[in-house]
Amino acid sequence: MNQNQQQQASDGRHDDDAALSDFLASLMDYTPTIPDELVEHYLAKSGFQCPDVRLIRLVAVATQKFVSEVASDALQQCKARQAAVVKDKRDKQQKDKRLILTMEDLSRSLREYGVNVKHQDYFADSPSTGVDPASRDE
Repeated sequence: MNQNQQQQASDGRHDDDAALSDFLASLMDYTPTIPDELVEHYLAKSGFQCPDVRLIRLVAVATQKFVSEVASDALQQCKARQAAVVKDKRDKQQKDKRLILTMEDLSRSLREYGVNVKHQDYFADSPSTGVDPASRDE
């Protein structure tokens, strides 16, 4: 490697280090959706102790992104499942346009990320079983 290439590689690392430093500094001003205390609890439960708040918030941001992606994928699974409804049920579906997210939707979404969820079957008389009666009419 000649001196010019070494200089460019060194400048690239310096730029990366500066960007990382700026990002970590911005985490001090950011309040993540997942509280620091909750992240600290689960990190401590797994045997990880770190007094640096920036690292705790970095884990919170990564967790928030993961949960958001899983929820978005589960919503897509739900929409695809409900779009495949048999034609004789379409009239009822036109009246009731609510999306019903099931554990099956969530399990499929999580499986894409390598998380296997085992759950017991739950049987209900109708999709609104267990829903507050006041919210059923919405």
